[in-house]
Amino acid sequence: MVGEIFGMDGFIVLIAVVALLFGGTAIPKLARSLGSAKNEFEKGLSETKPVEPTAHVVDSQ
Repeated sequence: MVGEIFGMDGFIVLIAVVALLFGGTAIPKLARSLGSAKNEFEKGLSETKPVEPTAHVVDSQ
């Protein structure tokens, strides 16, 4: 998806900029926290109950 927007050169530059900004030690921590956030989000989605649509009756008198 990101490769389609920026192309391969832009993707490589993006990774280099992220590596420079966060440093080599912070990237694994960032990836772990993104993974756990994704898992929590999916867990929250699976726990929600679907809402049944209610029929509204309109009196035309």
